[in-house]
Amino acid sequence: MISKLSEMGVKSEMAYAAGFASIGLSFLSWTVSKKQENAGLDRADRWGIFIGEWPPTFFAIGLALQMEEHRKK
Repeated sequence: MISKLSEMGVKSEMAYAAGFASIGLSFLSWTVSKKQENAGLDRADRWGIFIGEWPPTFFAIGLALQMEEHRKK
């Protein structure tokens, strides 16, 4: 999968950027859900935690892509 992503032009920096962006998106979704929905803090926490699970995956993909980039040199 990583070699295929690399062949498609996905760079490790893109995966790292997606990881950092999803951290911000997690906070943003928690804030918006807390203020806009009448479902209470529990729903906001669930949204924040759901999106908050994405960054480690993006960072791991970024690391794997970085290793793939160094292997190709």
